[in-house]
Amino acid sequence: MEKLAVAIGKKIREKRRTHGLSQDRFALVAGIDRSYMGRIERGEVSITVEKLYRIAAALQCEPTTFLPRMAFVSLPVPQKSNQDGRS
Repeated sequence: MEKLAVAIGKKIREKRRTHGLSQDRFALVAGIDRSYMGRIERGEVSITVEKLYRIAAALQCEPTTFLPRMAFVSLPVPQKSNQDGRS
């Protein structure tokens, strides 16, 4: 999951800079605490879908803009459970 948060944060930072916004101004426009925004951009936290949409709205783009392709992210494969519901 860490790799995913870092990839999303990097894309957010790049898009913010393209718009010429400081992190302070961007956080204010998005309605997210500036220090938390810094943590998002560094990939230190996994953001909620709501925050992803707020960020996309502030940058006037679709939320999918920040999502990396599936091939880039390796997530653990869930284990099949037995018929009695145990793994």
